[in-house]
Amino acid sequence: MNRFYITTPIYYVNAEPHIGHAYTTIVADVLNRFHKIMGSKTFFLTGTDEHGDKIAQAARSSGISPKAYADRISGLFRQTWPKLGIQSDKFIRTTDSEHVNVVQYVLQKVYDAGEIYFSTYKGFYCVGCERFYTEREIVDGKCPDHDKPLIEREEANYFFRMSKYQDWLIEHLESNPDCIRPERYRNEVLAFLREPLEDLCISRPAERLDWGIPLPFDANYVTYVWFDALLNYVSALGYPGGELFTEFWPVAQHTIAKDILKPHGIYWPAMLKAAGIPMYRHLNVHGYWKTEEGKMSKSHGTVVRPLDMAAVYGAEAFRYFLLREMVFGLDAGFSREALVQRINADLANDLGNLFSRSLAMTERYFEGKIPPFATEPEAMDSELQAKVENALRQFREQMPALGFHKALMAIWECIGAANKYIDTAAPWNLAKDADRHARLKTVIRTLLEVNRVVAVLISPFMPETSAKMLERLGVEKRVEDLRLAKDGAWGSLVGGTGVVKGESLFPRVESSDKKQERLPKPAQEAKRADTTPKAEQSVAALIDIDLFRQVDLRIGRILTAENVPKSEKLVKLLVDIGERRQIVAGIAKTHPPRTLVGKQVVIVANLKPAKLMGIESHGMVLAVRDANDLKLIIPEAETAPGGKIS
Repeated sequence: MNRFYITTPIYYVNAEPHIGHAYTTIVADVLNRFHKIMGSKTFFLTGTDEHGDKIAQAARSSGISPKAYADRISGLFRQTWPKLGIQSDKFIRTTDSEHVNVVQYVLQKVYDAGEIYFSTYKGFYCVGCERFYTEREIVDGKCPDHDKPLIEREEANYFFRMSKYQDWLIEHLESNPDCIRPERYRNEVLAFLREPLEDLCISRPAERLDWGIPLPFDANYVTYVWFDALLNYVSALGYPGGELFTEFWPVAQHTIAKDILKPHGIYWPAMLKAAGIPMYRHLNVHGYWKTEEGKMSKSHGTVVRPLDMAAVYGAEAFRYFLLREMVFGLDAGFSREALVQRINADLANDLGNLFSRSLAMTERYFEGKIPPFATEPEAMDSELQAKVENALRQFREQMPALGFHKALMAIWECIGAANKYIDTAAPWNLAKDADRHARLKTVIRTLLEVNRVVAVLISPFMPETSAKMLERLGVEKRVEDLRLAKDGAWGSLVGGTGVVKGESLFPRVESSDKKQERLPKPAQEAKRADTTPKAEQSVAALIDIDLFRQVDLRIGRILTAENVPKSEKLVKLLVDIGERRQIVAGIAKTHPPRTLVGKQVVIVANLKPAKLMGIESHGMVLAVRDANDLKLIIPEAETAPGGKIS
């Protein structure tokens, strides 16, 4: 049997859970559920990191002990995950005695090997990051992550000979190109390794900080946070002799946000090598969630709390939005408006509508019983089944490669094709003709089979919705027991089984905001205050930065291009913007299709879909009119598709 081991970072208990924590943990949960339905034995780890300067300071500010403070915040993380449909196999805390024992065991082992030494160090220290910064990392005398002045500090401490492992790590990353994914983050680590790697300070004097794990070879010092926290990935498995360690560590995958790439991509591999522990298989690195104000920040009050979103819009919709909206590895924007659009368009209109129509017609025409395939498949049946097979293939290929949005796109192409199939097959007309009753059975059975396969494919993303669909389709198997090889097979519903129409899976979300209320506040105030006639207003007076930020501009690569029949200027494009979009552009006169394939262009990605010459367009290509010529706007250098222009 195949094995799969996935971890999240253990989250630092200096802040309550936010959307960044939620995304990382939901990604791990989705991967874990995917590998289960692929037939693997899995183990999913998350938890909290509870030692260090910041926790001690926060506890003092709250007037409680560090342990009491850690207990409270750790409890919030533990309580949050089940409410978002997340099921981990273990929740570890760095205050657990088993973890403390492993940390001290590894420290002693590395110390005995001569890889830890005592020395005095003077440098610039960030309390927020709990580490010293080198001169090349400092930005204007401040921490590059926290934008706060650094503290000059001189201390005698213990150091890990990390520099010794620089050449080995470079060779490993070059020999194993998929070790760090996506590739841009492997390249980032390799770029850092082109400079001399310094040794790592791994302790703090106990007289200054006693909230940490004591060094086994010197009780006057406690362990530096990274040499404590990173070891959770093996301590949770019972390292060194535990059965779980033997079974799962060879297939270990870590999932992190890009802000902790350096510790996981450099410190951790060096620690593993020094301790004689094999390297992890993959380090999966994702980008930031941003609002209009930029990167989410607790200090700036721009944090999105996942339970707030789940309470209003539902945990399943929230999970779907996060996995569909972010291209793994790139930054993504979060807004309630975008979330509502996804719910209404994808979940209510597409998935919910398909499921409701299919069950309603089964009830109306066959007394709620699943009919058999009663005729040979027609072309439209085969075409729909081919869409299902493509969704299955894309699902198998994209999920292990972190292409969650692409897997979901393929599933939704299948859903869209099924909705179109209903309109084309017109079961309501077949029902009026007794001679076509057998054909009606085949059509309804085909639709029910599509719904069953879709229910299986969405199970990692929306397990509760999947369970509801399967139950109402008369499938007795639990979501936890699904296996893609069997349950994803076409034609496995049992004829004659009763289905239940039930309520809508995803009711539409009606926004109470009026158009005026949706304007950014500066724009509202400008609208109220400005009574200047339009003819006298300048562009600068009409447009402010907040309105500009509403336009989502992305770098795209044109994959295919073809002329639109009966049109001299329209060309139909398939563009990769981190996802595939069909876009109709009026550039055919100046840019023949054969010249467009492979070009990078700038796309307006958040326009409402529009139909041009009967073809749906999901975006706009930007160009400049120069006399009678159109010139495409392109990046000055090769850029990853999906990159956001800001």
